[in-house]
Amino acid sequence: METIGGDLREMQRIPLAASHVEALLAAGKIATYSAGTFLARPGEPVDRFVYVEEGEIEVVNPYTDERHLPSTLGPTQFMGEISFLNGGAWSMPMRAVRDTRVIEVPREAMLTLMSQIPEMSDIIITVFSARRRRQLDDRDSSLRLIGEDEDRNVRRIAEFASRNRIPYTSLPLGSTEAQATAKRCSIGAAEPAVIFGRDVVLKDPTPDKVALLLGLNLDFKNDEAFDVLIVGGGPAGVAAGVYAGAEGLCALVVEDVAIGGQAGTSSRIENYMGFPTGISGADLVWRGEVQAMKFGTRFAMPRRVVLLQRLEDESFCATFDNGQRVSAKAVVVATGVQYRRLPLERLADFEGAGVYYAATEIETRYCKGTEAVIIGGGNSAGQAAMFLSRSASYVRVLVRGASLAASMSSYLSSRLEADPRITIEYGAEVSRLYGTEHLESLAIRNVQSGTSRVVDTRALFIMVGAAPNTDWLSGLVKLDDKGFVVTGYGAGGAASPFATSLPGIFAVGDVRAGSVKRVASSVGEGSVVISKVWEFVNRSR
Repeated sequence: METIGGDLREMQRIPLAASHVEALLAAGKIATYSAGTFLARPGEPVDRFVYVEEGEIEVVNPYTDERHLPSTLGPTQFMGEISFLNGGAWSMPMRAVRDTRVIEVPREAMLTLMSQIPEMSDIIITVFSARRRRQLDDRDSSLRLIGEDEDRNVRRIAEFASRNRIPYTSLPLGSTEAQATAKRCSIGAAEPAVIFGRDVVLKDPTPDKVALLLGLNLDFKNDEAFDVLIVGGGPAGVAAGVYAGAEGLCALVVEDVAIGGQAGTSSRIENYMGFPTGISGADLVWRGEVQAMKFGTRFAMPRRVVLLQRLEDESFCATFDNGQRVSAKAVVVATGVQYRRLPLERLADFEGAGVYYAATEIETRYCKGTEAVIIGGGNSAGQAAMFLSRSASYVRVLVRGASLAASMSSYLSSRLEADPRITIEYGAEVSRLYGTEHLESLAIRNVQSGTSRVVDTRALFIMVGAAPNTDWLSGLVKLDDKGFVVTGYGAGGAASPFATSLPGIFAVGDVRAGSVKRVASSVGEGSVVISKVWEFVNRSR
């Protein structure tokens, strides 16, 4: 999360007021730790808030047990990181340097205090956010990836971590540090690996396994109940989560890939009000996620709803892809859309190995020294072209139509046309992919003449089409002929423009039929829909 003014190190050391400390004492208890005692280890739940009264606490390198940062925490400072808000896990070990006395407040009690004392909450969230920003900037974490460039599974973990603002350290296979880490973890020096701390080496690593280690993939009680289930963690879903929490609703946001959705892959959004110099989609939604967690909204990912059922009491039961179930009095559908997979031979062979559906910092690494080809004529494609042009040797944008006027904002298309590092080819499409284990080249076909030519590239970005994510709704609500959710009067005279044909289910953002496919409108819809959700939930009580 970006900080507003001030030095990042100073923002991590903002002290609490005396009245705040008194509130901590009333809600918590005094605890003492002798020198050398670990107060936290990677993977342990962040289940308490720790305020230092006397003594000193240091961040420890999880692989060497040595002091990791030059600065330590002393009196008037506090432990913690942003995962505290969502009940996640510690990412770095913490140890008492000398005999230390602290005030410890259980997490739930601390969240209540933060809701009651907004000035204290602001300080704590600012410090937690600054710490996460430092970790991201320094690529500093107990999560280490070896061989990201060589192994597709490791690369998937890197993409998952990057898109979800999870700090990690990437070590090239065969590097001195990779060999030293492999030796400490008793694994082969020449094999790719995903490691969390010194003791956990993931076999067959998946985003789900990493999420479990970090406490992101919540373990729900059987049929745990919520006021509202928000399916989808893009701008609309996160905005709904902010307002649901602010209105006192018990809310859960479920996302199957990354918080931010498709907007989270946008490297720079310049037409969102309040950010005149632009902001990345990931940063924008990250701010919203922190804000929602502040109000008590919970997030679970990667979690996908595979079945939604209406129960006899007119509440809803959602079954996740891991078999867990939760119930909710209302459901907000905010699953957005996904880029279409083109009917190209061997496409699956190269996905994640030369073919990508997002253009973030991590993908720029794969563009160095090669031409990047982008398929698409929307704003996402334009933003990707501008962003990738910084690292790729050249960027080629392929548009099947004859113009960008109807699909891309004018300011963006003008920049693309003026940039000598970018070429826009109209009436063009990719007809074939070539390569062995990684994409090496592709054929570009002129749709009018039918002629083709081969272009060498190791990076193809597909950003075309909009397929709604609605299969999981299992016929509960009315869809249009393209699969988008019909709302408002088109759904049968519903009073709310976001209500579907089934009372209690609402739809917002890109998944809604007739919606404006822009981040600002999605945020607006996610914010406004909660007033109707609140009315529905309270009517059913």
